[in-house]
Amino acid sequence: MTEADGDTTDTAGGRRIAVLGEMLELGDKSVEAHREVGRMAAENGVDLVVAVGGHLAKQLALAAGAAGVPDIALIGDRATAAAYLESMLRPGDVVLVKASRGGQLWQIAQALTGQPVTSL
Repeated sequence: MTEADGDTTDTAGGRRIAVLGEMLELGDKSVEAHREVGRMAAENGVDLVVAVGGHLAKQLALAAGAAGVPDIALIGDRATAAAYLESMLRPGDVVLVKASRGGQLWQIAQALTGQPVTSL
């Protein structure tokens, strides 16, 4: 997509990476909502989904893979996810980090940008 298409993100040939954690406040709709996020990642051209967490992150990852995201990583904790990303990121990659506040994925963003890692 280009600016004319409404997408102003310039990935300079890099990958679109979504680091997605569990949404903890969804109740009965939780499993299906996580699967929907996985499908949406594929629909939006994400190249790699890094799903962080447990059962719900697994549902997200499975749905993303089934919907066509080419690369999937399922990682159980934030520190391991940050280390994984630091080892594989390349110039030009665009990274989205998103989860509910309880997932504390801002710590991954802090680690990747060289900021001190804070907690609640």
